[in-house]
Amino acid sequence: MSDENWDLVIRPHGRWFNLHLDDLWRYRDLVFLFVRRDFVAQFKQTILGASWFVIQPLLTTIVFAIIFGNLAQLSTDRLPKMLFYLSGNVVWLYFSNVLTASANTFVGNAHLFGKVYFPRLAVPLSLAVSNLIKFGLQVGFFLAFWVYYALIGTDIRMTPAALLFPILVLIMAMQALGLGILFSSMTTKYRDLRFLLEFGVRLAMYATPVIFPLSSVTGGRLRLVLLFNPMTPIIETFRLGFLGAGILHWGWLAYSAGFGVAALLIGVIAFNRIERTFMDTV
Repeated sequence: MSDENWDLVIRPHGRWFNLHLDDLWRYRDLVFLFVRRDFVAQFKQTILGASWFVIQPLLTTIVFAIIFGNLAQLSTDRLPKMLFYLSGNVVWLYFSNVLTASANTFVGNAHLFGKVYFPRLAVPLSLAVSNLIKFGLQVGFFLAFWVYYALIGTDIRMTPAALLFPILVLIMAMQALGLGILFSSMTTKYRDLRFLLEFGVRLAMYATPVIFPLSSVTGGRLRLVLLFNPMTPIIETFRLGFLGAGILHWGWLAYSAGFGVAALLIGVIAFNRIERTFMDTV
């Protein structure tokens, strides 16, 4: 048989851990197509279209302000209720959306994975990027509220902690993407985990300072439990940076970053191992 020069050679994974970054870069156009698909198709054929990106956090914020702010009288660190709850909602929505969407990578794309080769990590990566675009729109909406309250003389201010915003987004993306692809690897065999994850994400929001500030929790043990939630330092630092009320603790922020790196590494390892045989079980 004569030798042939192939443009692409597909080989099995030779190592238990391989990011395949060169493949992702080679298929970057496909990643961008996935990003466009995820962003555009989500609200296609809807009347309000992309407006739902800001309507969703706005409606949730209004409900929180009525129930937790007015009825339950929970502390908001003397911040306007709408700004306080909107800041927590915007950050939490990005984390929860990336986590739940990427957790469905194998099951939701089995029909595509079984027909054509491309680096499978392109799918969850595109979900993180497309949700980042939505997150940018929601942060812009939050800043519009910020400007309004600043103009009417509300005691809010930006602090130097706002400069950490890109780092906070990166940490949050690593956490959500890592946990998401880890769950996607497990749901190929245990489908019940999808329902457990959806319930767990909703429940975890109440163990995160989305509806209350960390400063209102004075119990040492309960406060420690909240700090072990890796999203707590992110939300608190975000509020401190943009609203001037929050807690920045470098040790806990480093813990949150370490958790994100560990989650991403473990998730990629599990993802690469399951990728070889998932078509047999999905």
